Amino acid sequence: MYAVVVTGGKQYKVAPGDRLRVEKLDAAVGTSIDLDQIRLVSKEDGLIIDPSALSASKVVAEITAQGKGKKIRVFKKKRRKNYTRLHGHRQLYTELLIRDIQA
Repeated sequence: MYAVVVTGGKQYKVAPGDRLRVEKLDAAVGTSIDLDQIRLVSKEDGLIIDPSALSASKVVAEITAQGKGKKIRVFKKKRRKNYTRLHGHRQLYTELLIRDIQA
């Protein structure tokens, strides 16, 4: 059984027991959250894609960590103009453990 959920503007395919990193969510480590924006649920008897049937389903996840990702370098240069800029960025993330899919 798996589901496709939307969080942080991105879609993720999740199954019970999966760990995934999503855009930062405002909740404490150890709390349980419900992901209710579901696009698809796959069960043993087939796929559920009907929006009215999916409105009653949810994915239960537990927050296991909050953190910052690896630093990336953003470098800009315009040749022959003596223009260079170097910026760094570290994206905030929340690590989730998928507990259950209720469909």
